[in-house]
Amino acid sequence: MGPFLLNAVRWLAGGQTGKVGVNPSLKNLCSLLSEHGLQCSLEPHLTSDSCVYCCKAYDNKEAKQLQEFVAEGGGLLIGGQAWWWASQNPGRSALADFPGNIILNCFGLSILPRTLSPGCFPVPTPEMRSYHFRKALSEFQAKLNHGRGNLKKNCLAQLGANGAAFLQIPAEGVPAYLSLHRLLRKMLRQAGLPAVSQENPVASGSCEATVLCLATELAHSGTDCSQLAQGLGTWTCSSSVSPAEHPVTVEIDATNPGNNDSWVSTGLYLREGQHAEVSLSEAAASAGLKVQIGCHTDDLSEAHKLCRAPVVTHQCCMDRTKRSVSCLWGGLLYVIVPKGSHLGPVSVTITRAVPAPYYKLGETPLEEWRSRVQRNSAPWGELATDSIILTVPTANLQALEDPAPVLRLWDEMMRAVARLAAQPFPFRRPERIVADVQISAGWMHSGYPIMCHLQSVQELISEAGMRSGGLWGPIHELGHNQQQQGWEFPPHTTEATCNLWSVYVHETVLGIPRARAHPALSPPEREKRIKAHLGKGAPLCDWNVWTALETYLQVLSRNSGRQGP
Repeated sequence: MGPFLLNAVRWLAGGQTGKVGVNPSLKNLCSLLSEHGLQCSLEPHLTSDSCVYCCKAYDNKEAKQLQEFVAEGGGLLIGGQAWWWASQNPGRSALADFPGNIILNCFGLSILPRTLSPGCFPVPTPEMRSYHFRKALSEFQAKLNHGRGNLKKNCLAQLGANGAAFLQIPAEGVPAYLSLHRLLRKMLRQAGLPAVSQENPVASGSCEATVLCLATELAHSGTDCSQLAQGLGTWTCSSSVSPAEHPVTVEIDATNPGNNDSWVSTGLYLREGQHAEVSLSEAAASAGLKVQIGCHTDDLSEAHKLCRAPVVTHQCCMDRTKRSVSCLWGGLLYVIVPKGSHLGPVSVTITRAVPAPYYKLGETPLEEWRSRVQRNSAPWGELATDSIILTVPTANLQALEDPAPVLRLWDEMMRAVARLAAQPFPFRRPERIVADVQISAGWMHSGYPIMCHLQSVQELISEAGMRSGGLWGPIHELGHNQQQQGWEFPPHTTEATCNLWSVYVHETVLGIPRARAHPALSPPEREKRIKAHLGKGAPLCDWNVWTALETYLQVLSRNSGRQGP
């Protein structure tokens, strides 16, 4: 690294007279340069007699001065990583807002919020440089316009990712960037968006997938994409629905005593391609609130085929009293309240959103619900208690005459979940389950929100179905959310202890014994599994899922006075 740094500084100096200024945070670099005969000194700020300045990429206070310094021929050695900043600033683009990128973006450089595996990276030869962003974009345009071009499948995927990253960089004041934005707008308007759906999936690495990726980020960059959004189909709100021009004010509770950020529903939906104007008070604007459009947060970029665009949600920091927000794909509107917030009631005013079906147990009058859900045209709605919120298609909700019985049952189940987890009830933030046309992993997966396929919607909202047939999968995922590192033995118990919640809820709330709750827990299956495990000498490598769960069930049986499995 020493020779590299020395060569870099000498190259940056380019034979100029003047000293090398080194920020005090890089004392060791200053010593290295001095030892090798370079005139340098520690300088907390850029000085007029410097020909090269060396600093870290974690402070942009002198961004304008550094940019002018480089524009006038000065050399800048700057470095750092952006992944930590990105992890601490969710909802903000590292390419746009990371301090080092605020300095570097206008030079055509950006530090990505990613990490690489350690290794040896040879300097690329001209033959190795088969991909270049501008060249790939030109070939992509030819492919869209004339159906021909030399762009390979892996280059298409790379172009989608690179284009999405590029569009996060502010283009204002950089003519080269503005010209690319204009080119992308023209290309996408001419090509139109593919009609992606479960019936018409799009292959990853295809032209259609690249269009979806580029269009999503182009909309996030502030471009008006309402024309692109026309005719998107059943995934979004019907284009015949007119957005509400009159402002709607909703009051949310911005208190969040939990250890994680919390989504607060507004009961509003933003149409595809539309911009909503969001307003709040000065106090709220300095409290770290965010606005989120959409709840389908799974990123499908790694999927082999797409039933929707890879990313269909968007977050904006509400660090000012008024902000325009949009998402190409539309979605339910949320206010994200940071962990530890004690802000209390907050009024949020939103223009150009439409009401969405929303029912809160103990708060929403039944007649109001029936009126809302039947005349509501937003494609998604929510059923809520203090401890869980279910997000499902409006079409499913329209068949639900009275949500109260099923939500009372959910309340009982969540009370049992909290009791087994030794957590307060109601939960500090409600758990969430969101149905989606496609998810990133498995039949369901845990997290905030828990994600499931559309095929699971009916079992979530049918009280009779739950009482007769149970609800193993969703409770399994809720169990995952309660697992604590201190009493887990990964990887053995990861898919085992979460099932304790499924067994407990089925037996104590639904009245379904474990033998009927899941086929794997029938007495013959359990006995066969135990004998097979012991017959192999009870190897630890096989102690997982049902075998590991058996250990806990036997402890539970003994403690509760039950005999046998």
